[in-house]
Amino acid sequence: MKTMKLIAFILVLVGALNRGLVGFFNFDLVAWIFGSMTVVARIVYALVGLAAVYKIIMWGNCCKG
Repeated sequence: MKTMKLIAFILVLVGALNRGLVGFFNFDLVAWIFGSMTVVARIVYALVGLAAVYKIIMWGNCCKG
């Protein structure tokens, strides 16, 4: 479970940094590394999205009073 949390954290961090680069510099790091909307890039985007959902669920479970 600890490994899953670390992977999710890293993926969310990658997604946030990528969105920041797009917003500030119009530079998509994932597309630059893997190609624009290639299968691998789409998998990375999907994994980032799933990691964000996982972190939201875990945050919700953590903060229940």
